[in-house]
Amino acid sequence: MQDKGKRLAKYVPDYVVFDLETTGISYVNDAIIEISAIKVRGGEMTDTFSTLVNPQRRIPCGATAVNGITDEMVADAPYIGDALREFLDFAGQDVLVGHNIQSFDLKFVRLAAQELFGQDLENNFIDTLPMAKSCLPQLTRYRLVDLAEYFHISTEGAHRAEKDCVMNQKCYEELGKIQQGMVIELCPRCGGELKKRSGKFGEFLGCSNFPQCRYTRNIR
Repeated sequence: MQDKGKRLAKYVPDYVVFDLETTGISYVNDAIIEISAIKVRGGEMTDTFSTLVNPQRRIPCGATAVNGITDEMVADAPYIGDALREFLDFAGQDVLVGHNIQSFDLKFVRLAAQELFGQDLENNFIDTLPMAKSCLPQLTRYRLVDLAEYFHISTEGAHRAEKDCVMNQKCYEELGKIQQGMVIELCPRCGGELKKRSGKFGEFLGCSNFPQCRYTRNIR
């Protein structure tokens, strides 16, 4: 599955932070059971979106143990086609922000959009997981709850999509403040962060969006 949107490295003030809850961790075999999102302008929340999703299958007890969502709760919820269309309309062309979304949430959304609507998700995005690793190298764990605890943000209600969106929005704003004091070299092609790498001819700068972006530059 081809990634269309680019992962950006630098804080932006206008965005949509989103989160999913699912029946499991496989974007191919599992299903979305909750979608939540917060629209932000100038660092301030301006609108919200949240819906449970009827996956048309039983929710495994292991998933319920994590997020608390039961079969009874989703029985009258919209199916994924309606829920996803509402979310995509809400997000528009905004930059999407989320925690570990490159490896998880975006894969679910992209596959569903392709299968249901025959369309690609082309929004650029910011993943707060690599952003946190860059801004807070002293931490040993980078789960969303770890970041929230570091910034003294309440974690009550964690693992429900709407609460995780609120937590992540606050964490992202704090990470943005830290970034202001950092020197980050950005890829001139895609806006990703340039990272020092080593090759057979020595060290060079390469785009963190590799292999989607293959920009490199010699270290002077």
